[in-house]
Amino acid sequence: MNWNNAVFLASYGTADQIPPETLPEIVFSGRSNVGKSSLLNRLVGRKQIAKVSSVPGKTATVNFFRVGDRIHLIDLPGYGYAKVSKAEKERWNRLMSGYFSDSRSPALVVQLLDMRHSPTRLDLDMIAFLIEAELPFLPVLTKADKLSATERENRLAAFGQELPYADQLTLLPVSAKTGEGIDRLREILEEVTED
Repeated sequence: MNWNNAVFLASYGTADQIPPETLPEIVFSGRSNVGKSSLLNRLVGRKQIAKVSSVPGKTATVNFFRVGDRIHLIDLPGYGYAKVSKAEKERWNRLMSGYFSDSRSPALVVQLLDMRHSPTRLDLDMIAFLIEAELPFLPVLTKADKLSATERENRLAAFGQELPYADQLTLLPVSAKTGEGIDRLREILEEVTED
């Protein structure tokens, strides 16, 4: 798959705008400032296909990208940023419910977790939702470059205790900055979207 052949398609701010599934979908989920946009940019080898903001919680829409004519990458809005209104949080909940409707079956949800920290309550809620909905997901640990070898070892061991069903999960450390783990992530995404 030519990952550089990625284009931005559209942003959807309400559930009724989201189009039906036409290609295999890879969904990127995670809390605000976990590095979703940076990871997407690194994955497709483009600097600004996904807008990186210095303001957490800036992505308030479901953003669709297409890689060639093979797959759609879906960038969900980050969750957990406190400085949004109650009405905005309710809109976000309706948007998420709308995306994860019964009519969709994502090929994979890439669940991003900051490798430096324990999962938040919202991270664990999202993982519980994915398990309950029987959606395939891959925990991807971002910002791996910010940890020493010992810190990484300790955090990987901790994730083994912190995540439900950790013994059945593959944890993939990645770095949008250095490119660590990106080739492996591409391989996994290609495997799950093969016809």
